[in-house]
Amino acid sequence: MTEKNANLLQSVQIPATSTHKYSIIWLHGLGADGHDFEGIVPELNLIDSSSIRFIFPHAPMQSITVNRGMEMRAWYDILSIDELQREVDEVGIARSAHYIEQLIQREIDRGISSKNILLVGFSQGGVLALHTALRYREPLAGVIALSAYLPTLESLKTQRAPANDHTPIFMAHGIIDSVVAVEVGKAAYDGLKALGYPIEWHDYVMEHSLCVEEIEQIALFINTVFK
Repeated sequence: MTEKNANLLQSVQIPATSTHKYSIIWLHGLGADGHDFEGIVPELNLIDSSSIRFIFPHAPMQSITVNRGMEMRAWYDILSIDELQREVDEVGIARSAHYIEQLIQREIDRGISSKNILLVGFSQGGVLALHTALRYREPLAGVIALSAYLPTLESLKTQRAPANDHTPIFMAHGIIDSVVAVEVGKAAYDGLKALGYPIEWHDYVMEHSLCVEEIEQIALFINTVFK
């Protein structure tokens, strides 16, 4: 099911089939769209899957600097090939974080406690999941960042929301990732751990993708936070 709302990002949604108690907002990577992870839902084999609404939003279309201005779906611009270490489109990240906060609020308006809302993201989507969740004013269930990094780690030190100081974080990465090097993902993990966040790290022999073992551990994490 695709939802269209003039005030919200368009998204692909898989509604709860029983009483709606939990919501998962899952953010895709650069150049993909909300359909990218739609097929993962049955693979997760979650204990209480019938009570979960899955929301897979489409990032806005925008030109990407490193791709010679080509337009594609993206949560923020990639300014240079050194993006992971240096130049960062902080304005774009903040704008997309606002869009994600609107989606969170929509779930709260539906009667779902913020503590039952989980943010998940892959690559750029993982950046947005971390950035948004750890600055959000109400406590969330958790955050999952896959093959991601955190270019706004430094500003988090002053912008962090106390409500999510104890929000569990799951980070996972491929050790042969040629798109987002495992070292920058691990640096984000180390930085968040140093800030006192309850965070776990998993790595796998894979490229910029997901693997079966990772999906199993994602499911375990979700089952844990949605007790």
